[in-house]
Amino acid sequence: MRHAILGTGGVGGLMGAALAKSGEAVTVVVRPEALKDYPAELSLESPFGSFSVPVERAAAVTQPFDVLWIAVKATHLDAALRGIANAEQLGAIVPLLNGIDHVAILRSRFGHDRVVPGTIGVESERTAPGKIIHRSPSARLTLSSIGESRLAPTIEKLRQFGFNCQFSADEMKMLWNKLAILAPCALATTASGMTMGEVSSNPVWRMRMETGVYEACAVAAASGTQLDPATFIRLFDMFPPGARSSMQKDVAAGNPPELDGIAGPILRLAQEHGLDVPVTRELVEMIRGKSRVASRG
Repeated sequence: MRHAILGTGGVGGLMGAALAKSGEAVTVVVRPEALKDYPAELSLESPFGSFSVPVERAAAVTQPFDVLWIAVKATHLDAALRGIANAEQLGAIVPLLNGIDHVAILRSRFGHDRVVPGTIGVESERTAPGKIIHRSPSARLTLSSIGESRLAPTIEKLRQFGFNCQFSADEMKMLWNKLAILAPCALATTASGMTMGEVSSNPVWRMRMETGVYEACAVAAASGTQLDPATFIRLFDMFPPGARSSMQKDVAAGNPPELDGIAGPILRLAQEHGLDVPVTRELVEMIRGKSRVASRG
């Protein structure tokens, strides 16, 4: 199958490298100004193996592809979508963005059935153009079952590569399952400047993170998705102690954090349903303050 990767950061680069190593045809889509200097291969360091694999490069999505994987930050989604010139020639469009709101945006533009929502749980980062380090011991990929007939062969190859893969018949539960753990962890690590291990072992910050889980689950329930907070809290101690969230890395680098994509749905839906989420709001304000300081520095 032919795959295009829109967004070649930690997640997109990992997906592209894994697919290419598995024998799939991969084209990475990069900014036009970066195209001439982008390497003709992806290099991956991962618990699944370290290797370099050739890929095609393009500045826009102009050719037919069986799958378009969208792995940009939520803050870059609008700009990235301007590079898609041939939506009618695309098979499945699989977004692996954080949050929930992007699914409706993509379906309004490309059609309901063409968009196959997905989530990925992984710590992976780009250290240089085309160079990816996958730090977590696993990679958990979940896709909506709306795409199972089209994507089952690809998912099997990723499973053989080392990914933990599954299809989900409940899209909203799939998205909330990630958001209910991602938002509290990303907000707590970014606001505190601590690693996951440090947050988990600090009583004050641990309580903030746990409360964030309860707040996210309450909003999910009010929106029609029932979740068990204890399930997510148990995961805190399973993260590598030195793990840092991508939001934390963005703020440290002076880049805009994905607050609207990650915390935005919780804050917006809490307001719609008349719920109070004070810890989530507090952590968001702390991060906004840190982000303003970092951007000035």
